[in-house]
Order: sequence, then C-alpha cells, then structure tokens
Amino acid sequence: MRPELIQATELLRRKTPEAIEQAIGLLQNTVYSFSMKVCGHPEDAEDTMQEVLTRSIGHLAGIQDPQALAVWLYTVTRNRCWRMRRKPAHAPANMLSLDELMPDDEELGRLLQDAAEGPEGNLLAAEQHHLLHQAILRIPATLRIVLVLHDMEELTTEQVAQVLELQQGTVRIRLHRARLSVRKEMNQLLSGAPEASSPPQSFAKRYKVSRSRGARRPDECRDLFANLSEYLDGRVEPLTCDQMRGHIEACPSCVAFLRDLRAAIDRCRSLAIPCNSALAPRLRVILTREYLRMLVIPAGKKAPAVL
Repeated sequence: MRPELIQATELLRRKTPEAIEQAIGLLQNTVYSFSMKVCGHPEDAEDTMQEVLTRSIGHLAGIQDPQALAVWLYTVTRNRCWRMRRKPAHAPANMLSLDELMPDDEELGRLLQDAAEGPEGNLLAAEQHHLLHQAILRIPATLRIVLVLHDMEELTTEQVAQVLELQQGTVRIRLHRARLSVRKEMNQLLSGAPEASSPPQSFAKRYKVSRSRGARRPDECRDLFANLSEYLDGRVEPLTCDQMRGHIEACPSCVAFLRDLRAAIDRCRSLAIPCNSALAPRLRVILTREYLRMLVIPAGKKAPAVL
C-alpha cells in the first residue's frame, strides 16, 4: 500500500482543518494518478478526482483503517474510470499467450549484449517516463489495471482481488502477463518502432514477425518463463525456487531476460504522475470544509454508496 494512504488516514484522525486539508490533498493525488495510469486522459482524471472525492467525503469520515481506505478508494475510482474511460489509440485487440510473449533468439541476443555492456543500459531516465506510460496504455485493459494496482499503487494480491472482485490466482496470472506485455511494449517503444504516429495495429499483429523468427524455447525455459513473477515476488516453494535458481544460473538467456523483466517492474514502480491541476487547490478547500461539516452529522446517517 502506498504510504500516502497511511499518512492520509492518520491525518484524518486528527480532525483539525490543517490535517484534513493535507489528507485530502494526498487523496486527490492518489485518485488523479491512478486514473491517469489506467486511462491516460488528464480531463477524465480530473473529472474522476472531483466526482469521487466530492461524493465520497462523508464515507471517508467513517474509515479508520488504511487498508480499508485503500480497497474502498480504488474500488470507487475504478468504477468511475471504467464508466468514463476512452479507448487508447493503440489499445490492443488481442491478448497474447505466454508463448507469444517469450522473446525470440534475436531479442535474447540483444538482451545478452545489453547485459555485457552493463546495467546502465536497462535504466529509464526521468524524461523517458512518458514512454513507459504509453507502454502501459498499450496493453489490454484487464491486464493494465492489475499491473497498476499491484506494482504501481502497491496493493497486495489480496487487496487487488478485493478491488477487482477476482480470485487471487487470477490476479497473479494477469499480473505476470501484464509485466511481460509492458516489458515487450516498452522495449518496442525504446527501439523506435512502432511510433505513436504509425497506423493503429492489434497487439498481436505488432509482434507477428518477431515471433515467427524465433525458434521454440527449451521446455525448461518455457516452464521457468511461466513462473517468473512468482519467483521474483518470492511466492514459490523453497524446493521449486532452488530448481528455478539452478536453471537460471546455468542459462545466460534466462539470466538476461530475468534482469530485463525485473527492470521493467522497477520502472513501473517508479512511475509518478502527480496532480498539478489548478483545480486541486480550490477543490481541496471545498472538500475540507465539507468534511468538517460532516464530522458533526449524527453517526446513524447513511454514507454515500460506492460509485
């Protein structure tokens, strides 16, 4: 969970105008940033921030636990985003299989070359974060929202499952595919093709040539590939973990790919999209005033429903 939500919960408990205004500022930034990562349109993100917080101010007064705040806030924001979102220009028409997401020999060769040149080649400069945002918007929406909630908003698998009303196993499967997809998209954007000005293509068609060139990877590599997220997140049994580690250490290609995937995950976790709209300060004052007014309403009054 993001520390901002823990801090916001603590500030709301103080019930002072200054603390409440600061807490609402943190919540504004959280809602706006999440909306931008999922949908990518500033106008929609601003509208979502305003509507969610305006209609939810009474409910916030009754939340004391930061985990409850996180699940509730992201659920409400997700519902609103899904109603209002516009389809990105390069939104994929198909979801790739794990085999299709595996790198071919040419890509593995590039990864091995990058590894030999040093880790600096895998770092993403601050000015390139917009490319990462483009890559995230280019993966299927059902994968994108899991990636954003887990790796960028720092929710646990259990919390993501609650927000999306999914089984935890489904969340883990989608998270792995999302990580693999955004890694592939990011590498494609960094290599300069396809450019944003190119005619829209389906997600599968963009990689048809790359897949056809690559030979089928050994079964051991394929089995490892299907469980890389579980391995990276420390979710595999000790014996299985030792077996995977043994294969990785003996397979330079898997070492290079694992390093590249880890770099992609770190990039996602570092992406920040702050709310700097002129609307935020004005709205914060209005919401602070309304929150203070709600504090004196009898406890039996019904809170607003989830949007």
